[in-house]
Amino acid sequence: MFEFFKKKEDKDVQDNQVVKTDSANDGGFSFSFEKLKSTVANTAKSLVQNVTNTFIDKEEFDEFALDDMEELLIKADVGVNTAAEITDKLRSKNSKIKPSEIKAYLKNQFDEILKNAGSENLNLKDGLNIILITGVNGAGKTTLIAKLAYQFKQQGKKVLVAAGDTFRAAAEEQLNIWSERAGADIVRKDGIDAAAVAYDAIKKAQDELYDILLIDTAGRLQNKRNLMEELGKILTVINKLAPDNFTESLLVIDANTGQNGLSQAKIFKETANVTGIALTKLDGSAKGGIVIGIAKELLLPIKLIGVGEKITDLKYFNAVDFVRALFE
Repeated sequence: MFEFFKKKEDKDVQDNQVVKTDSANDGGFSFSFEKLKSTVANTAKSLVQNVTNTFIDKEEFDEFALDDMEELLIKADVGVNTAAEITDKLRSKNSKIKPSEIKAYLKNQFDEILKNAGSENLNLKDGLNIILITGVNGAGKTTLIAKLAYQFKQQGKKVLVAAGDTFRAAAEEQLNIWSERAGADIVRKDGIDAAAVAYDAIKKAQDELYDILLIDTAGRLQNKRNLMEELGKILTVINKLAPDNFTESLLVIDANTGQNGLSQAKIFKETANVTGIALTKLDGSAKGGIVIGIAKELLLPIKLIGVGEKITDLKYFNAVDFVRALFE
């Protein structure tokens, strides 16, 4: 059920029509393939068109063109190591790929990288699901939590939000406003330790039979040690009170940060047991290539994408359709 949108083996897919329309069943998490193409259009240009244009009218690969391709992939934010690996395969003497086949080659590479990153489906089950939300300040954590809360509410789920970013009073107030708009309940304890907020929220979620608990966290990276200690305390509380209910740890990354998002992901993967990525502000961004870099270098799947400012503009990610949209 928890997919960006399910592909049907029928004429709808072939005709690029809506593969799965928004409904009460998915809470609005799905949208049409044409909307997806529009969302990733700028990324498609930087990641695919600019690269493939390097080999127009070439009969064979030459070192200059391959160097240009590697540089373009890096500029498209797939990451230095990933760009080098993709290009080095073409430099290999065993490579039988021709310049005219570069588009198909890149598509296969992207498909394989995203497939190997793991399941893109949200890991949800019956009963309480605890979802930890991490990410740097400004990445869009607060609005993502609101969008998640709203769309889970649309599915008929009972949703609780924990205001765990106690470092910033403004963050707690903003989350409170967004939670009210989403129709979700909130646990807010201004000025106390974030782990204590998580403790109270988990107890409330257990006692009052909530389906979803979304735990917000601080996002400061200036002092990695403090961040690690705070997230460590929250994880300790979760693992003590409800280890079987801890179903996801999502890292929120702003698509416009490009390769900086890769370095953020490395830090949070070390500290927050990250299970997947929520990529915000993908609409209009030319830096969506970070999806490929994160999947390749950190083996973390993308699970959600933000495609606009409306509360309904949070969608499930589907790797196959994402790559297909880049190349069509």
